[in-house]
Amino acid sequence: MTHKLLPVAAAILVALTSYNVAAESGTDVLTDGWEVNGYGSMNYRMVEGETIDTEYGKTDYLTAGTHGKSTNQVEFVIKKHTEFQNGVWSNFVVRSEFGNGNSYAYTSSGSQKENDTAQFEVKETYIEIGAIPFLGQDTSIWAGQRYLNRAAGLLSGEFWKQSSGVGAGIQTKLAGNTAGFAVVSADPDAGSADSYSIGDCEKDDGTPSTDPNDCKVNKNGAAERTTLTSADFYYYGVEALGGSFDFDLKFMSQANKDSNSDSGIGASITYNRDYYGLDGWTQTAIAYGEGVGQNRGVNFGGWSGGDDKAKSIFFTSYGVLNISENWQMGSELTYFAALDQLFGADDLVRYLAAVRPSYKVNDNLRLEMTASYGHEEGKEGYWGRTGDSVESNIINLEIASVFTVNADYFGRPQIKPYVSYIKADDEASADRIGIKNGDSEVIVGIHSEIWF
Repeated sequence: MTHKLLPVAAAILVALTSYNVAAESGTDVLTDGWEVNGYGSMNYRMVEGETIDTEYGKTDYLTAGTHGKSTNQVEFVIKKHTEFQNGVWSNFVVRSEFGNGNSYAYTSSGSQKENDTAQFEVKETYIEIGAIPFLGQDTSIWAGQRYLNRAAGLLSGEFWKQSSGVGAGIQTKLAGNTAGFAVVSADPDAGSADSYSIGDCEKDDGTPSTDPNDCKVNKNGAAERTTLTSADFYYYGVEALGGSFDFDLKFMSQANKDSNSDSGIGASITYNRDYYGLDGWTQTAIAYGEGVGQNRGVNFGGWSGGDDKAKSIFFTSYGVLNISENWQMGSELTYFAALDQLFGADDLVRYLAAVRPSYKVNDNLRLEMTASYGHEEGKEGYWGRTGDSVESNIINLEIASVFTVNADYFGRPQIKPYVSYIKADDEASADRIGIKNGDSEVIVGIHSEIWF
């Protein structure tokens, strides 16, 4: 009887062994390695022999020169990418940053450690896994801290779309286009001492207060957290009208806020195509935001927030035109306005029109010229402004010579000496953007930049 069972046992053993081999081979690593990318922006700029701590309204769409205030911003993105025998792949991404927003010219004494602004920070750290067999070849899931779906103006440099925080999401293909859903949360007071003890307080209307009775605390005596959360839906790459469309929809909420300021919505449509029918590329977007989503609708992060009076409309269009073998031109047109209130200001309106022609002298030198016009106004008394400070009109003219390894518009690395002239319509407007004396300023600087 035993000899009759031996073939059966052998068959079972072979089957089990074959299964284990298949299982093991499915998870075998085919490729595994590290990728390093990053960014560096070092800006040496002076006004009358002094370093300066202003961006001259650039973050508010008032200027478009090279005068960002970071003297030594460095960013590294490290990614561990692994691919497996069964087609599954994984990414582990870490993005670190130092110096963003720092305007001091530091020396070797190590004094940077005494300044709690723009120190070394981990901006992203997340894991993404894709092509899991039971989810599908085109599907990936992720979790951690990240910048999700960022987009920024070409000349303003302002990020108008992103979800920046900690969360998780899933992305796949629907009808051949990219579709995704994510939940991202951010704490406005993250990292501050007030996160852990009673600190700055506010009245019911949201204005600051020094009265301890206005402090909302939890059962442990710590200040209540006002965590922001965004539920993102997006659908990208829909081809139509000679280009492609991206659609974003975000539902936002905020904890420990009154019912008139605990929710919001943001939506945008982005159109990607050539340069308005010419050689080049453009990205054009329109966005709507209300409540917590008032900040350009789809620009979510620790800066978000607002009440039911906050409603805004945002439009931007930017890109690069290839004019000839030697000439290129970047441009940006942006409009950002309140439909009721925006950032607490009635009838706030901002817009920017900017161009940057670039001439290739040879492979390693190009000349750049920048011209921009920025405008801001609101209802009399917004943010306490009256008289000349109610309306601002700013002209920015800049000329630069760019030494680079590749004289294309986006050729990097580069070293860029520049002179930037800024003229405001009056001294009140000049003071608004950080000009100390009179209504104009000349900034002389050298900006060095690399992407890798």
